[in-house]
Amino acid sequence: MQAVTKTNFNFKGQKSLYEGKVRDVYNIDNKYLAMVVTDRISAFDVVLPKGIPFKGQILNQIAAKFLDITQDIVPNWKIATPDPMVTVGRMCEPFKVEMIVRGYLAGSAYRAYKEGCRELCGVALPEGMKENDMFPTPVITPTTKADAGHDENISKQEIIEQGLISKEDYEQIEQYALKLFARGSEVAKQRGLILVDTKYEFGKYDGKIYLIDEIHTPDSSRYFYLDGYEERQQKGEKQRQLSKEFVREWLMENNFQGKEGQTVPEMTDEIIENISNRYIELYEHITGEKFVKENSEGNIVERIEKNVTNYINSL
Repeated sequence: MQAVTKTNFNFKGQKSLYEGKVRDVYNIDNKYLAMVVTDRISAFDVVLPKGIPFKGQILNQIAAKFLDITQDIVPNWKIATPDPMVTVGRMCEPFKVEMIVRGYLAGSAYRAYKEGCRELCGVALPEGMKENDMFPTPVITPTTKADAGHDENISKQEIIEQGLISKEDYEQIEQYALKLFARGSEVAKQRGLILVDTKYEFGKYDGKIYLIDEIHTPDSSRYFYLDGYEERQQKGEKQRQLSKEFVREWLMENNFQGKEGQTVPEMTDEIIENISNRYIELYEHITGEKFVKENSEGNIVERIEKNVTNYINSL
């Protein structure tokens, strides 16, 4: 099975190429972005040495579906998906903040809570909560959007005071984020899942706020299985998850958390196949559709180049 971990295309009108942890983003004529979702995988802000077959296709197709079913809430950057691993959309000016919406006490929020933290990003957290308990209402815990290194927690007040986003714009994206989370939670419930937490990114295009980047994917979100959730909480058992958390857990079990001096454990073929299968499982659960492996035997990079070139030439 092939994994696409690098692209280096030269499209008509291409101004620049930005390589993120997972995405290769091509600026076309300073008007459009062609975002290639590679099979790279990151955890603890480190890109792991091997890619995961079909991961890029899965993330791109889930994001495209959710962008389509939420455009009544907020306009988004997507124009087309000319390839299973690519979305082409409007080039927006991104806000330098990610909006993390949490419906449950999990992940880094729980790790902070366990250490005695009762205020996260300016949001007061209730006493007496257990890991994976539901919050009375979803909370927003923003982070700064770091070009390199770790994103940092930040409060609404600090965002506005530092001039990262105006008060008016921030309050608008806050409302958008909560509405998107409510929609994502509804869809997840229909599929027998719980949307635990997720991140949203926003930007401006022609003076208007747009939703950008991915949405409700296993890389940007955490999901639990709905069936048995209450019972497991009452018994203090771990929740069954569909998210990238299982990758983090595997790394932590092998003494890797992205800290200096630590080494990424060996990614055997078996480990890679297991991660790929888990991503396919999440795709099928959240979309309710069978995952179709596109062009797994052919040259995927050549396919991407051809499909995107043809689309850009038609713009």
